[in-house]
Amino acid sequence: MSCHEILREKGHRLTPQRMLVIEVLHEADKHISAEELYKQLHSRYPYANISTVYRTLELLKELNLVTEADFGEGRVRYHVAEKGHHHHLVCHSCGKVIDLDDFTLYPLKDALLKEYGFDADLRHLAISGKCSKCRKKKRRA
Repeated sequence: MSCHEILREKGHRLTPQRMLVIEVLHEADKHISAEELYKQLHSRYPYANISTVYRTLELLKELNLVTEADFGEGRVRYHVAEKGHHHHLVCHSCGKVIDLDDFTLYPLKDALLKEYGFDADLRHLAISGKCSKCRKKKRRA
């Protein structure tokens, strides 16, 4: 079911601004911030405002249509959920982002459930640390 169909089914209006926000999200080839999304939206629809973008993103997040990730750069980035969930390793030294497969986190999810009775939602996760290149630089210094 598409985002448009889910919004209609849940009783939400499909305003031109919402439709454009969804379109920009789907066109993005990477995670996109609300500010980046707004710039693209504003170039197509000059009457749009940033608060509309934030409200639409919040609604889409509540409906599990987008996921958000914090790559440690001071802003949240968004990704269309139907494009699949995945995880990231983010180097806080150089900013490199490495995609991490879902199955890598299965043992963590199982351990959290077993040890703490906590069913973790690990659909989209960013883990910060240092990449191998930055770790090697530190050892040489």
